[in-house]
Amino acid sequence: MNMTLRSLLTLFAASGLLFTACQKKQKSAVTGRGYNDPKWGGFYNPKYKGQETGPGLVLIEGGSFTMGSTEQDMTADNNSVERKVTVNSFYMDETEVSNLHYREYLYWVMRVFSEYPEVYRNALPDTLCWRSKLAYNEPFVEYYFRHPAYKDYPVVGVNWVQASDFAAWRTDRVNEMILDREGIVKFDVMSDGNNDNNFNTRSYLAGQFNFAKKGKHLPRDYTKKKGVRERVSTEDGILLPDYRLPTEAEWEYAAQANIGNTVANNIDVKKIYPWNDYTVRVKDGKERDRGKIVMNAMVGKGDLGGIAGGQLNDAGFVPTPVYSYWPNDYGLYNMAGNVAEWVMDVYRPLSLEDMDQFMPFRGNVYKTVQLNQYGEIEDKDSLGRLRFRNVELQENINRRNYKVADNIGFKDEPGANANDDYFYEYGATTLVDNKARVFKGASWFDRLYWASPGTRRYLDEKQSLSTLGFRCAMVRVGAPVGNSKKKYNGLPSSGIDKKTKRKR
Repeated sequence: MNMTLRSLLTLFAASGLLFTACQKKQKSAVTGRGYNDPKWGGFYNPKYKGQETGPGLVLIEGGSFTMGSTEQDMTADNNSVERKVTVNSFYMDETEVSNLHYREYLYWVMRVFSEYPEVYRNALPDTLCWRSKLAYNEPFVEYYFRHPAYKDYPVVGVNWVQASDFAAWRTDRVNEMILDREGIVKFDVMSDGNNDNNFNTRSYLAGQFNFAKKGKHLPRDYTKKKGVRERVSTEDGILLPDYRLPTEAEWEYAAQANIGNTVANNIDVKKIYPWNDYTVRVKDGKERDRGKIVMNAMVGKGDLGGIAGGQLNDAGFVPTPVYSYWPNDYGLYNMAGNVAEWVMDVYRPLSLEDMDQFMPFRGNVYKTVQLNQYGEIEDKDSLGRLRFRNVELQENINRRNYKVADNIGFKDEPGANANDDYFYEYGATTLVDNKARVFKGASWFDRLYWASPGTRRYLDEKQSLSTLGFRCAMVRVGAPVGNSKKKYNGLPSSGIDKKTKRKR
C-alpha cells in the first residue's frame, strides 16, 4: 500500500471517528437516558452560551459594598446609615433614557392603541413640570421634549409609574426583535399588533399569542421523531428577562463603581463621588481637560453653567445630552449629575436598618397569573397582557418566607398589618406612604451634595420633576462574570473545569 492511499484511509478513519463523536448524544448523569432523544421521551437539554446583552445595557459585575451616605447628613434625616450589603450581577443602561427613546415609545403606543387614546395620554410626560412661578421657562415647556435640538437629552417629567410602563414596553419590543431576528416568528408590525394583539412576552410564553407568522427556525420538538415546537420557552434561554427600574442598592452600587479600586479583594479608596477624587474638576489626564467640571450640577449658588466668553464650568444650564462628560469605571454616564433618577424602591427613613443583606429592596407585592374556574389562564386584558392578581393568604399557609402579598410595609411597626399606612400618619406628620418612591443622584439644578451615591430622596410615584429622569436595568442570570472565559477560585464562569472536574 503506497503512502498516498494509506494517508487517505487514515484521513477517512479520522473523519469517521470525528463524525461519530459529533453525533454522540448527551446522556443524563442520573439515569443514563439520552437528552434531546425522542426514544427517551424527548427531555430537552439546550445548548446555552450565556445571556445576551440587551440593547443599551452594560454588565455590572455584582459584589459586596458599603451602602449609605459617605457625606455628612446635611438634611438631618438620618435616612442613609452605612451598611454592608451584596448585589447580584445585573445590567444597567449606559445612559439615561433620552427624549428620542421616549418618543419612540409614545409613537408605538399611539399607533398600536389607536382605539384607546387614554393609553397614549397616560404615557405623555408632564412638560408643564418646567414651569416655576418666578422664572420664565416657557421655551422648555414647549420645546424640550419634542424639538430635535433636545432629542439626545434625558427625558424628564416622567413619573415612576410611567417609567415602569416604559420598561415593560421595552421588554416586549426587544424580545419581539429577538424572535424575528432568529427566524422564529416573522412580525409585520404595520399590519399586525393592534390593540390587544400586540406582542407581549408573558402572553407569548403562556401560549396566548398566535397572530404572527411562523418563521423558518422554530425550535426542534424532541418529543416527536420529526417536527418543531409552536414557540420557544423559558428553557430555551432565547428571550431576555424583564427590563425594569434598578433597585436602590443596584443603582448605588453601579454609581460607586468600586471595580476600579479593588486590590486583593479589598477596596483601597473610599469614594465620595463616582470618581476617584474629592473634587468635581479634572486634575489629571490631558492638559486640555484639566480644570473642567466632570458633571452637570449647580456648582455654586446661582451658577448653573459658568461664565460666558471663556471656558464654561459644565456648559449645562439645563440637562445635557446623555453621553456628556466622562463615564465611571463601569462605563456608565451621568451617574452623579444631569438628572436625578427613579429607582424601584418604596421609601422608608430606616430602609438601611431593615433591609436584607443580599439584594436589598423594599416594595415587594407578590402576584400570580389570574386563572378561571377551570384552572386555565383567563383572556388577556385590553392591552394584550396577562391578568395578574395578588397572592392570597390561604395560598401561603405553609410558607415560612412570606404570608401576604403586599410586603411594602413589612417591619414598619411590630404587629402592624403589611397593608396599613397608619404608622406614618400620612398627611399629618409625614409624606411617606406606600406610594413614596426613592430617587437617587444629583440633577442639573442640585448642589454637589446630592452627587454622592449614598444620598437619597423620595417623591410620590404619580408626580414628576424637570430634574428627574430614569434608566433601566435587567437581572444577570447565570454566571456573574458574564459570558467570558474569566475564572474565579480556579473555576470557569460556567460549566465544569476540565482538569479538576469540579463543578462551577
